[in-house]
Amino acid sequence: MISSHHRWPANDRQARLTVERRIWQMIAVMLIALLALLTRFGQLQLGDHDTYAARAETNRVKLRAIAPNRGLIVDRHHRILAENQPAYRLIMVPERVADIDQALDDVERMIGLTDQQRERFELELLRNRRFQPVTIKSSLDDREVARLATDRHLLDGLEIEPYLIRHYPHGSALSHVVGYVARLDESDLKRLNRDNYRATSHTGKTGIERHYEGVLHGTAGFERVETNAQGRMVRVLQRSDPKPGRDLQLTLDLGLQLTALEALGNHPGAVVAQDIQTGEVLALVSKPGFDPNLFVNGIGHDDYRALLDSPYRPLFNRFLSGGYEPGSTIKPFIALAGLEAEKITPETRIFSSGRYRLPGHSREYRDWRAGGHGWVDLESALEQSVNIYFYDLASNLGIDRISRELALFGFGQPTGIDLPGEFDGVLPGRSWKRRTLNQAWFPGETVITGIGQGFIVVTPLQLAYAAAELAGHGLAAPPRLVELQKPARAVVHDADHWEAVFAGLRAVVHGSRGTARAIAAGLPVEIGGKTGTSQVFGRPQDDTQIESDDLPWFLRNHALFIGFAPIDDPRIAIAVVAEHGGGGSSVAAPVAAQVLAAALENGW
Repeated sequence: MISSHHRWPANDRQARLTVERRIWQMIAVMLIALLALLTRFGQLQLGDHDTYAARAETNRVKLRAIAPNRGLIVDRHHRILAENQPAYRLIMVPERVADIDQALDDVERMIGLTDQQRERFELELLRNRRFQPVTIKSSLDDREVARLATDRHLLDGLEIEPYLIRHYPHGSALSHVVGYVARLDESDLKRLNRDNYRATSHTGKTGIERHYEGVLHGTAGFERVETNAQGRMVRVLQRSDPKPGRDLQLTLDLGLQLTALEALGNHPGAVVAQDIQTGEVLALVSKPGFDPNLFVNGIGHDDYRALLDSPYRPLFNRFLSGGYEPGSTIKPFIALAGLEAEKITPETRIFSSGRYRLPGHSREYRDWRAGGHGWVDLESALEQSVNIYFYDLASNLGIDRISRELALFGFGQPTGIDLPGEFDGVLPGRSWKRRTLNQAWFPGETVITGIGQGFIVVTPLQLAYAAAELAGHGLAAPPRLVELQKPARAVVHDADHWEAVFAGLRAVVHGSRGTARAIAAGLPVEIGGKTGTSQVFGRPQDDTQIESDDLPWFLRNHALFIGFAPIDDPRIAIAVVAEHGGGGSSVAAPVAAQVLAAALENGW
């Protein structure tokens, strides 16, 4: 018999049972955890194998974009307007340079560095990894390349790298048409396909370069490259070559463009010449221009400030965005409106005494000739640009009819040319004034609209297109630089009305009293045209003594001219604006004559 003192005490047995229970609980937890681990392992190995294999491949293999070559821009005769030139830039691989600041100081001593170039380098340095090359200076000239090559031993980690740079061989002559490319910024990336621009540093900012960016840029290629743990390339696994951008052939004639620029002389202004039937723009000038090459790699502060501060506004695109009162160039369209509304006939005569008053009004509206022109009919009113005739006609037509007629010829609306930033102009009327100024329309405002003054504003492009429609008896294609279009609309008028206006426009140049008769001798054929003067500031009613030449240059009137040639079979329409040129007959008409003569001599 076992003595009582060998039995487990009750409290010890309870402790043992508690320990055993906890051991089994721990074993159960461990078994559950092991089962969960085995289940997850099976899921990773079997169910998610493809997903994680792809991730691993991504860590080892990367896609690297390859930039395409940008398309060229040429004129109608295949003369280069924008090209890609080989150039050199100085780059640094930061991890191979012991003292970056000292290296930059050495480069500055050798070839010079601006503060802007150093700032751009430091910004790129922060963005890139230390083994990736960073540009220090672009567009090295021959002297700089030679200087760096001479001291190559001092430039460990720096290299001279060849690349292609956009170049505009004709500089300011086409700056407002072709435009320019410059470095990409965030606003560009918001409107562009980021994937297609991963390797691209520049994009079109203005002009053709901007409008046809999608055509000129091309499609990026790519390389699948194997990298090591630090991200360095080990080898190329696959390559897809980029597709270069498409070359663009413009309708412009470079020779005619240069002729128009020369003809303008020292006058800021614009010249637009277009083919009437096709809409092909042959010359498109805004003067002065600027050198677009300055913008390609980032224009310096001093150069940019000089452009902004110039009183001649070289950055302003006059043919596209310039707003001018049309002056007397509007008179042929007012005449057509009067004929169509049966307010006048070609034989209707009005006496011009030099001053005009609305019935019941005291204000006088002057003619440009003191004492007036006497009795004039439609032809002589156009020939001599008689204001009194068109004051009276506009008053009889009313602003609503005038606005409807002018809208038929494209005034107050963009022409649709393939360039960004076109200004609509202003075609005034009762509803326009109420909507814009919250004011009523007054009869006197109708009177001055008849001679192209007041609220009406046009662009040189609109004037040229209107002249083309006038020359085409209401049918002309809108202006285009690349993709041509058919005529967008037809202005249907009585054939006799067109001929009556044509007679007046012929007399402007070839008549004995025509305001542009001085240019007739230099023309190879007869043309139709109309001079105009656009006021820069208003004068008191009784101010007849101040001559234009007595005024400061910036207060002188703008000179305008519209025309087409030949008059019996019109093929070319033109519009000229010479800012502060004084009179259309003395400045703008001779410019148009030189351009038309050059075009006709070349077979147009």
